Amino acid sequence: MSKDTLFQPFQIKNHTLKNRIGVAPMTRMSGGETSIPRKDVLDFLVRRAENGAGLVYTEALVTDYESAQGYPGQARITTQKQIDAWKPVVQKIQDAGSKAIIQLFHCGRMAWPEINPAKRSIAPSAVAPRQDNPLTQSPYPVPEAMSQFDIDHVINGFVQSAKGAVEAGFDGIEIHGAHGYLISQFLSSYSNQRTDGYGGSVENRFRFAREVVRAVKENIPDDRLLIFRISNWGIADMEVSLFADREEWQECIRRLDEEPIDAISVSTYDFKAPAFGTDKNMAQLTREVTKLPLLICGKIYDRQTADAALEDADIALSGKSMLLNPNFVEDLRLGKALKVYSSEAANIAYTQEPLP
Repeated sequence: MSKDTLFQPFQIKNHTLKNRIGVAPMTRMSGGETSIPRKDVLDFLVRRAENGAGLVYTEALVTDYESAQGYPGQARITTQKQIDAWKPVVQKIQDAGSKAIIQLFHCGRMAWPEINPAKRSIAPSAVAPRQDNPLTQSPYPVPEAMSQFDIDHVINGFVQSAKGAVEAGFDGIEIHGAHGYLISQFLSSYSNQRTDGYGGSVENRFRFAREVVRAVKENIPDDRLLIFRISNWGIADMEVSLFADREEWQECIRRLDEEPIDAISVSTYDFKAPAFGTDKNMAQLTREVTKLPLLICGKIYDRQTADAALEDADIALSGKSMLLNPNFVEDLRLGKALKVYSSEAANIAYTQEPLP
């Protein structure tokens, strides 16, 4: 790999990224009653585009007005008012020469039922996370096991949100299948104990993800990117491996490779860490079984780590560094010495303090 790869263009389908640096999707809780993020949160996305990021992700937007919401103040894109709020943001990101990607998700069993309009949490199976909810300091409730009606309804929520994203002008849509949220809950035998066609084998556990991907694809123009995000860790019970082993992970990636998606985004704690007891990292294990473009994140905080990440992936995403350093892209270009930001420092994302 050339030392200048980070700042070279990259082609995904019909879209050319001006460089290989992206703003990772990061959860927010600034939507309030309107489910529209605060102006400073939207301005943050535009500013990162203007400051050089080739790819700009939104936070994860919940996909329906019922069971999808997990935290207070999450954003949606299912009403005209919400769509119209995003349109100028997307346009400004594109005017800066960047690509705008919306991330869509359903929280599943990670939901705090009290803030659900439907006052419920649903999941593949009636299995709660082991740890307490960090927001409430109380145990997560046992979720309701989803019926076929629930499954169909949730898929429709992804479709309707994707339609809203298209009207708002986004260049692409990412389906969030990572971090122990609903799609991830179906993929993992840790949370999926169903005995029907959605549980048991990897093929069956993958069925829900496949149905979401195909339903969304059928309802968006072909010129829009469709990306799938996946991880081996969840925001609850972080020590648990969501996939049993290398073989199970790679079988899931092979199945993704057969779907009508344009790229796979692999989320890690640390992009360079060996995975599943092997001497290879997650990007390397993923690359063994797919030729799709790969996005990677996890402790990419300076030029050295960004360049190293691109040895095995195509696009380097950064969360905390992008959040807390408005000049991150230019600092990478200059090769400045940069620090690793702590999760505590990133908690500004969950306060009323304007983002830098």
